[in-house]
Amino acid sequence: MFWFYGQKAQTSPEQQSQMPVYSYRVVQTYPHDPEAFTQGLIYHDGVLYEGTGLRGKSSLRRVELATGKVLQLHPLNRRYFGEGITLWQNRIIQLTWTSRTGFVYHPETFEKLREFTYRTEGWGLTHDTKHLIMSDGTDTLYFLEPDTFQEIGSIQVQYQDKPVTNLNELEYINGEIFANVWQTDLIARISPQTGRVLSWIDLTGLLETQSRPSSYGSEDVLNGIAYDEIEDRLFVTGKLWPKLFEIKLVPLRGIKN
Repeated sequence: MFWFYGQKAQTSPEQQSQMPVYSYRVVQTYPHDPEAFTQGLIYHDGVLYEGTGLRGKSSLRRVELATGKVLQLHPLNRRYFGEGITLWQNRIIQLTWTSRTGFVYHPETFEKLREFTYRTEGWGLTHDTKHLIMSDGTDTLYFLEPDTFQEIGSIQVQYQDKPVTNLNELEYINGEIFANVWQTDLIARISPQTGRVLSWIDLTGLLETQSRPSSYGSEDVLNGIAYDEIEDRLFVTGKLWPKLFEIKLVPLRGIKN
């Protein structure tokens, strides 16, 4: 059973067995800045780009994968709470939470090239090579025109005909939208055409209890998905986590080989 709205989705054993579910195998573990409140993550040309949150601590970063060293950092103005990021045609795009303001940066210098606005909160951001895809913490994913940032469509995400809310960080991988579900250890794999959850990834236990700092709180949850499409590597981390993981998905049930 899975949790939404703080309640379990009531499904029969037969229904549950039909829903594909993946677990994981850790391939490699990397250091991650435990001060980084991860809101967005990208892998590109051998390095990570990371968007972080919290007022007064929000930033855009370039990070060395192997060491976790921050190679470059652009701090956001204190009035902004940084959120998801994506790389679109040699530009980095970053959302903010409640300010309804986004930023476009040069990918090498982090020079701010422009600002734009949107009508909802900003949570996660990715793209499908044609459109930007944005989450706002509800069950809705929005499609935006990447040059004007105008909303051109949306889908409602559902699992067994029930809305899946708290959709957070996003990554578009091989024709599917991977979405962290806030306050859970789950990643939903979503059809961008229908909004239907195609399968689940359960990352329970990924960050061992002994690895969590004494200050670990309810907000310091799984968040951050990046994909290396050249080497077919999947990376995940969380808010204020001291580690970043490369994982391989392991079928648990309902997976046709």
